[in-house]
Amino acid sequence: MSYPGYPPTGYPPFPGYPPAGQESSFPTAGQYPYPSGFPPMGGGAYPPAPSGGYPGAGGYPAPGGYPAPGGYPGALSPGGPPAYPGGQGFGAPPGGAGFSGYPQPPAQSYGGGPAQVPVPGGFPGGQMPSQYPGGQAPYPSQPAAMTQGTQGTILPASNFDAMRDAEILRKAMKGFGTDEQAIVDVVSNRSNDQRQQIKAAFKTMYGKDLIKDLKSELSGNMEELILALFMPSTYYDAWSLRKAMQGAGTQERVLIEILCTRTNQEIRDIVRCYQLEFGRDLEKDIRSDTSGHFERLLVSMCQGNRDERQSVNHQMAQEDAQRLYQAGEGRLGTDESCFNMILATRSFPQLKATMEAYSRMANRDLLSSVSREFSGYVESGLKTILQCALNRPAFFAERLYYSMKGAGTDDSTLVRIVVTRSEIDLVQIKQMFTQMYQKTLSTMIASDTSGDYRKLLLAIVGQ
Repeated sequence: MSYPGYPPTGYPPFPGYPPAGQESSFPTAGQYPYPSGFPPMGGGAYPPAPSGGYPGAGGYPAPGGYPAPGGYPGALSPGGPPAYPGGQGFGAPPGGAGFSGYPQPPAQSYGGGPAQVPVPGGFPGGQMPSQYPGGQAPYPSQPAAMTQGTQGTILPASNFDAMRDAEILRKAMKGFGTDEQAIVDVVSNRSNDQRQQIKAAFKTMYGKDLIKDLKSELSGNMEELILALFMPSTYYDAWSLRKAMQGAGTQERVLIEILCTRTNQEIRDIVRCYQLEFGRDLEKDIRSDTSGHFERLLVSMCQGNRDERQSVNHQMAQEDAQRLYQAGEGRLGTDESCFNMILATRSFPQLKATMEAYSRMANRDLLSSVSREFSGYVESGLKTILQCALNRPAFFAERLYYSMKGAGTDDSTLVRIVVTRSEIDLVQIKQMFTQMYQKTLSTMIASDTSGDYRKLLLAIVGQ
């Protein structure tokens, strides 16, 4: 099914977005009424920050004492797991590494010309455990040097020639056997935009679909990884969300991982792509597949309306911290809507300041308060937002670690994070991985995977 007049350089206006009547559902910062009774409880000043607390934040205490700057995450306990994060993490989901067929192609690629991508028919599925991350260990804050800019491990190739690359891939797949190394060399050293151009050149030169040819030559995890790399980024996110809600059961972790970590523009693009390619409304699918406070959190995320200003309003941070305390720890029961409103609308730098103010006020960090007040997937979603405010690369490092820890590998999560972050912040994710687990990401991938699949993953991740 094609969409006439669909411009390759961007999305057309998306009718009915935001949904009618909801345009003003997220007021901008500064429009919220705040309680006047501040500072909290008893009118006294905030307790002084304990020494040796949260690095660079004036004493952010955490359960068990946050390590001094430069001292995170601490040495491994002899013969035991990493000091961070405690408790259960992500196990591998039930189900094997099967990868089913791919029916009709989508209308068009996003921003990369007329190339087509097949709609895959399903990642290996199964649900992940509901407790995440499970322990009371403090979450590492992002080092100042890291916040200055992020970097992917894959950069656009210089002297790029789409037709030459298309020819290399054609030769690699022709005749007896397949030259997987040639495929790895090309695919791992080209940006996503360049891969879209290779797809288009291949069809122009040979009158054949590159993806179908690759599919006929590859199988299993290698096939899944190659197809993910050749999907336009926005389409891959939209497709992952669709697969997470198709069939029996829902892969809530995938919904959280994508919707709670993407930028406003990325989310709006995903919503439009989801409608164009699958003819479905993402928000409606979320409403029919989830429920309760988790549903409301994801619907909030779907709006792509988070404040994205980098400046921090410290007065607002203190007021928000007070409101969150009174909505949770400071009362019997929990006012979930207050948590939803603040965590869904405030910018990530603003949320980080709120977490610091909360810690000074409540003598407890906000992540552990969320663990005490919430459970299940809404707890995971709220904590993901807070973890991204503190240190987005550490969140993805943790997800990668638990995709490989223990028996079996959650290959879909491993592939999805490596592919989606490869041009954004995979360099920083690798740094955090080493810091958190005292081993490199490439070492763990090498010991957990095999064959050409391992070769291509390591080529993307780098040493």
